[in-house]
Amino acid sequence: MAEADFTQVQYAFAAHIRDPENNPPPRDVEDRRMAVYRELFYNNVEGFLADGFPVLRSLYEDDTWHAMARDFYASHYCRSPLFMEIPREFLSYLEQERGEREEDPPFLRELAHYEWVELALSIAEASPPHRAPGDGDLLDNAPVLSSLAWPLSYAWPVHRIGPDFRPEQPGEHPTYLLLHRDEDEDRIHFLELNAISARLFALLQEQQDLSGRTALETIAAELNHPRPQVVIEGGHKILHAWRRRGIVLGVVPVRTETMPQQ
Repeated sequence: MAEADFTQVQYAFAAHIRDPENNPPPRDVEDRRMAVYRELFYNNVEGFLADGFPVLRSLYEDDTWHAMARDFYASHYCRSPLFMEIPREFLSYLEQERGEREEDPPFLRELAHYEWVELALSIAEASPPHRAPGDGDLLDNAPVLSSLAWPLSYAWPVHRIGPDFRPEQPGEHPTYLLLHRDEDEDRIHFLELNAISARLFALLQEQQDLSGRTALETIAAELNHPRPQVVIEGGHKILHAWRRRGIVLGVVPVRTETMPQQ
């Protein structure tokens, strides 16, 4: 067989495997043999989706779930050949290609993102901090955050959604979550944050030389709190709890700018 003809056979084979209803099988290939490939390839992809998005899978009837999985399988162009990237590709399909469907819950994309983040964090490589952290006061020094602690914000309470809880409206306030991975046991944990603790984490993540005290004073000023010390004391407890959990790895001295001598 000429190389060009063989390439055409490969394209026909792949097109039929992905979307057998709209693409005929290659000529001279027994359908019984093609059926083995159709089932094997689809089951592999669908299995990764079901394992990667177990809560989302539990919300769909079998026929509806498989229709969505097959639509993804047939229409989405995957940019990576790695099986571990399939959940990311599925999330891209949901966010950019699927559009609005009557059978989909209104929180579909946020729930899918939350479940994907769990998988992404489980395989993420820890990045070393830019300066080696040590022990010290969490207020007077700059807390060093773990690279395996990821803040999340959603309109829907995605961490509570399941077969017995399917909200029809977003929450009155955003849902703030902090996913983090235990470096010793590689276990995923999550914390539900409030607006203040979420802001504290964001400030420390954005400004890595910010002391705990300065971050909390900034929050107190943003809140126009009548007793800033209350915010500082409460935030100090939060920082201690984060250090116990490995979210805060330690502290580094705050850098101070020195004026050049004349």
